[in-house]
Amino acid sequence: MQAYDKRSLPRSSLSLSSLGLGCAQLGGLYQAMDEAEARAIVDTAWDLGIRYFDTAPYYGYTLSERRLGAALRERPRDGYVVSTKVGRLLLPDPGVQPGENGWAEPLPFRPLFDYSYDGVMRSHEDSLQRLGMDRVDILYVHDIGQATHGERHAHYWDQLTHGGGFRALARLREEGSVAAIGLGVNEWEVVVQAMQACDIDCALLAGRYTLLEQASMAPLLDRCVERGIGIVIGGPFNSGILAGTRKFNYEDAPAEIVERVEAIAAACARVGAPIQAAALQFPMAHPAVVSCIAGAQSPAQLRQNAAWFAQPLPAALWESLVQAGMVDSRAPTPHGT
Repeated sequence: MQAYDKRSLPRSSLSLSSLGLGCAQLGGLYQAMDEAEARAIVDTAWDLGIRYFDTAPYYGYTLSERRLGAALRERPRDGYVVSTKVGRLLLPDPGVQPGENGWAEPLPFRPLFDYSYDGVMRSHEDSLQRLGMDRVDILYVHDIGQATHGERHAHYWDQLTHGGGFRALARLREEGSVAAIGLGVNEWEVVVQAMQACDIDCALLAGRYTLLEQASMAPLLDRCVERGIGIVIGGPFNSGILAGTRKFNYEDAPAEIVERVEAIAAACARVGAPIQAAALQFPMAHPAVVSCIAGAQSPAQLRQNAAWFAQPLPAALWESLVQAGMVDSRAPTPHGT
């Protein structure tokens, strides 16, 4: 499997590269990135055959969208797929400080949650302006759910359902302004909820179907296969814990997670397989999955991700992980070589 291999998004005319580029790092997630490095990462992605790019207004408080649009401006528009997100409006605010919400050098715009009809329509238009494009291909509802909003989730869910947020997405799709609509979230439960409220085409699920955890498989992914809803896997390294850091779900990993990852890494090492390669390849075996997106802090890191994505792994690896109970026995696994 190569980064440039294409998979179709079933309920649309879109085809996504199997490996996509997550563009949160272009917005300075956790560490600053200059313009030249951001451009070099996008150029490297293009050279590798990556043709799916995911961004959001929230990333760097509009910085990621601006940088991605500038880097793609001279590329043929029909040659790539771009997704961005709605749910936050970014309003001018000179009080924004470096390091807010993990963004090293955010631009002076303050995020304001708004999932209403007007909020979705304005967010979409603002994104087109920042990207310098006449369309985006996929529009995701960003960070709806209990994990982000807690007791306020009911309020924002009401904005989506009764306040017209979902209706705005459907209108944009009907008009041809976007080719597909869905959710971009860190929890699978809210995707199941959304499938009952809106005719979504896809979901970007971050960190919830990975080599480390597969609880979303039967409630969500299997159901998506039945309904032709495509899944894009975000956070395949679970915020870094599967790539050699101690971060899990954007925080320091608890001891039980570290212990589980160490056991998986040991199983990989016994057959000479990098855990990072296994993490990138595992979710692609599920028939609901159309792409896996990972970020990169440098062109070299992106090239390494693409190499791990394509590296042949032995069938014995998947067999041992299943037998040890580290991977759900019902989960599809890649064909070993």
